[in-house]
Amino acid sequence: MRYLFLIVFISCSYLFMEIGLSARANPNLFGIELLKIKKANTFYLWPMSKQSKCSVEDTLRLRPRNQTAPKNDSSLIMGAEQTDVYGPLLKGKKIALVVNQTSLIGHTHLVDSMLSLGIKVQVIFAPEHGFRGDHSAGAHVNSVVDQKTGIKISSLYGKNKKPTSADLSGIDYVVFDIQDVGVRFYTYISTMHYVMEACAENNVPLIIFDRPNPNGHYVDGPVLDTKFKSFIGMHPVPLVHGLTVGEFAQMIQGENWLADGKKCQLTIIKIKGYTHGSLYKLPIRPSPNLSTQESIYLYPSLGLFEGTNVSVGRGTPTPFEWLGRPGLKNGSTVYIPIKIPGVADDPPYEGKSCRGILLTEFCNHYLLDSKQVYLEWLLLFYKSNTIENGDFFKTSSFDRLAGSDQLRLQIVAGKTSLEIRDSWKADLIKYEGMRRKYLLYEL
Repeated sequence: MRYLFLIVFISCSYLFMEIGLSARANPNLFGIELLKIKKANTFYLWPMSKQSKCSVEDTLRLRPRNQTAPKNDSSLIMGAEQTDVYGPLLKGKKIALVVNQTSLIGHTHLVDSMLSLGIKVQVIFAPEHGFRGDHSAGAHVNSVVDQKTGIKISSLYGKNKKPTSADLSGIDYVVFDIQDVGVRFYTYISTMHYVMEACAENNVPLIIFDRPNPNGHYVDGPVLDTKFKSFIGMHPVPLVHGLTVGEFAQMIQGENWLADGKKCQLTIIKIKGYTHGSLYKLPIRPSPNLSTQESIYLYPSLGLFEGTNVSVGRGTPTPFEWLGRPGLKNGSTVYIPIKIPGVADDPPYEGKSCRGILLTEFCNHYLLDSKQVYLEWLLLFYKSNTIENGDFFKTSSFDRLAGSDQLRLQIVAGKTSLEIRDSWKADLIKYEGMRRKYLLYEL
């Protein structure tokens, strides 16, 4: 009997190793994520096994899911779709648009829709990742002329982060319409801040076409200490702030966060039919490396790893669904990041084998319902770091992402996730009180 069990085990192990499946074809065969076996851009299946009482695999224990997968309510009407509201106001006016690939009305880009309505689009301002969302994270975005329309595209993620007075000369209205994901270090809200500031300084009215926040159903994480203010965190809000861009703009204005306490003439075209309890599935990726709904839900927790020596899967087909690094002893999968132009121009550990974990199923079965930034992965990967791995933290980068040095110091000191979360409570309670003043939608 013992020999029969051994034969069956070896046969199944080889079967696991030989079966090739695409990343989405059969995501949970035998209860384990399997991915296609190739060469340079491949992920290899490794059977999961218990390594210790506190292994990486412990974080993959699946729990029953209470909520169903996001299915967008057909009654939702985006701000941009309400042409009857803003069309008469803007027709015949000279307009500047702050837009990117997410600025759609159905399948039509806002630029094309406005031109068809007889609205004069004079200039397009492009945020990080560019007008068409084809620049990788941190890549310099140049100012160019759009070949299709002949309209000038002025970069707000290059030499200038803020429109100049010359940019706004002769402009009657600025319109902001960009899909955000509700995380403090996602830079579209920083771009919006500088646009508001420029509008205030040049007396140009700003209209925001609001869109749902896919992480707007909760608030969590450390509140930023303004001593650590940067373009990836400009405001004293939690890591997950629970606001739409329209609500966030109201907070910026109401809390006097613009330079010298300036105010801009602000109008928000609200979403019809939306509440913060709504789970909204994005119809288009908001940036090159948030390519799935799971990555958007995982982003608040995994984004912090960009300030460590751990890869989040940049250079794979599904970034921000992985955690791994070379030399990791624990982990259920192995992946090899590769260069993907416009998506991952220089991914960490390019061409190197990274052992780690794929978190897609964890997200679907637990994380969405938890409404929390998940800290256990940070603690586990920090504890598993060795001298050969080098320093775990990229100190300056991590502190800017976390909003202060407090989280890093707590991890180094061996604090538990519960102790760390307890340290956030007072700030979160204070923030929730401030947030309520600016909400446009029911909780």
